[in-house]
Amino acid sequence: MRVQAVFVGCLVLLAIGSSPSRASPHPGLKYVSQSMPAENAANPIKGWVDFCRRYASECEVDVKEPDSLVLTDGHWALLRKVNARINSAIMPVTDPDHWGVADRWDFAEDGKGDCEDYQLLKRKVLAQAGIPRRTMLMTVVVDERGEGHAVLIVRTDHGDLVLDNRRDEIVPWDQTPYTYVKRESQNSVGWVSLDRRTGIDATASGK
Repeated sequence: MRVQAVFVGCLVLLAIGSSPSRASPHPGLKYVSQSMPAENAANPIKGWVDFCRRYASECEVDVKEPDSLVLTDGHWALLRKVNARINSAIMPVTDPDHWGVADRWDFAEDGKGDCEDYQLLKRKVLAQAGIPRRTMLMTVVVDERGEGHAVLIVRTDHGDLVLDNRRDEIVPWDQTPYTYVKRESQNSVGWVSLDRRTGIDATASGK
């Protein structure tokens, strides 16, 4: 099932980082993108703060892990498989309908959730499969309709790639229609801003 739901105020944290990649494009990608630039420290999303209170180990940052994933054929196949499988397995439901609250971040392990729940589950499954957690960053964006949305950024030697519940195809961040607002930090428990032009502090409240 390909999710075509409308996401209203649904935000997420992005994982991105430092210098441009110099690798040749992976066969599954059109080109190698530059890594997304980060700005200053940013306030975390309230839903994320509550999520970290309930799942503290999911929010820890191990700086001994690599900050970029070497995109082997095996890694590429795994990213594509997990992204498509979870996209098809989850039924889109808003937090008010699902949990009875305006915004809650969780794993969608009951088969229902909104945008950040898809990405959190992908992050968990990929980490269990051996992808360094430090390379996977929850990210908050504004979509082409001006609404908040959450995606998972995987930082690789082929640039920062976007796992999104709106599409099964994985693409470089700069091939999406999104404005990137803020994401998890790779260096500490916290968030960093991605676009100094936007003063957005959205709430995930849609599918």
